[in-house]
Amino acid sequence: MWFLYQLAMAAGLGVAAPVLLARRGRHYLPTLPARLGRLPEARGTSPLWLHAASVGEAGVAATLARALPPDLDLVVTTVTPTGQAAAEKLFEPLTAGGRSVVVTYLPFDLGLLVGRFLDRYAPRGLVLFESELWPLLLRDCRRRSIPVAVLNARISDRSYGRMKRAGRLYRRFLLDPLGRLGAQSPQDEERLLSLGARPARTSLTGNLKFDTPEPLPVAGLEQALRDLAADRPILVAGSTMPGEEPIVLDAFERLGREALLVLAPRHPERFDEVWREVEARSLAAMRRSRIVAAAGALPASAPRIVLLDSLGELASIYRLASAAFIGGTLVPTGGHNPIEAARFGVPVIVGPSMENFRRIARDLEAADGLTLAPDGEALTEAWRRLLDRPDEAAEQGRRGLAIVDRNRGAVKRSVELLSELVDLN
Repeated sequence: MWFLYQLAMAAGLGVAAPVLLARRGRHYLPTLPARLGRLPEARGTSPLWLHAASVGEAGVAATLARALPPDLDLVVTTVTPTGQAAAEKLFEPLTAGGRSVVVTYLPFDLGLLVGRFLDRYAPRGLVLFESELWPLLLRDCRRRSIPVAVLNARISDRSYGRMKRAGRLYRRFLLDPLGRLGAQSPQDEERLLSLGARPARTSLTGNLKFDTPEPLPVAGLEQALRDLAADRPILVAGSTMPGEEPIVLDAFERLGREALLVLAPRHPERFDEVWREVEARSLAAMRRSRIVAAAGALPASAPRIVLLDSLGELASIYRLASAAFIGGTLVPTGGHNPIEAARFGVPVIVGPSMENFRRIARDLEAADGLTLAPDGEALTEAWRRLLDRPDEAAEQGRRGLAIVDRNRGAVKRSVELLSELVDLN
């Protein structure tokens, strides 16, 4: 069975590779050497392995790592280049006290590659975040007596249906090898148990994203954006996805208010594509990268749009917003994290696609700390209302912040759960 699995995995990679390289080669090509076994040298002793698929999970992993003993060495893996860049930035400060942190890519789920990774780093335990489960990796960890925990575990609606259909196979190969499961929400815990997770190993620990610390201001950037805004309110549209930027730009053009729009696409390989979309509108615009190149010499005429063509800065920029639209929600991709804006007391607007953050969105909406905009016209009206009624906008922001504060504490519970499985000292 394992031979057939690896054969299918290798065949799938062979079929998918030309397509991925043709469409996003510049993005994924740099990931291949490490995923195929060219790994950084091991450092430290008996590290704890944290796997964070992409940007969001990297932030969660860093939040957990800050609560771990400061001399505990770490290996951190990601799947995407944006996740790798985020992990390198987030974990770099954690090395200041002498802790060793190796950041690299997760190997493909093939026996030779996984074995080479485990031989190189010999981790004392593996922590997976949210829903990243790989059958052969779990098998090899079990064979080597490497304990595995899943923290911040969540089961999306779409995944739940597939997992239910898999039945015993899912339980045997993906749940049984897990030593501990920390669920984000009561619904996630219930779903895990219904799929066959063992009750003694499963706990409700909460969402680690509520405990993520407030990002530090980006040196010089926030003042530059304030100068570009020139006393106009700043609207942020963050983590936008393909097909969403035209809707957002149409909504902004209909607004009829003096404001600066900071537009931040989710994926860096789309920066140029989105910039062409902005240029086609004949609106005064500027790229964030030009702010760096201009070395503080801002344009004579104030732009209406700034394209945030940078990595790791959006979370900090939300603090400047009079209102924040969370991308990936006007197109059916499941949405992105509204906590990043709500933690600053900024009023949040989302579209209908929030499947990946259903409970957070429900709690915010129930507290009247979130505005739902089902389409582009509703987004225009939401922006207009929040700009025209600043007291109402401030109150919505305060209610959203109260929800964030109320849900803190997942880090402590997650560390306690992990310490039952792995020696953290």
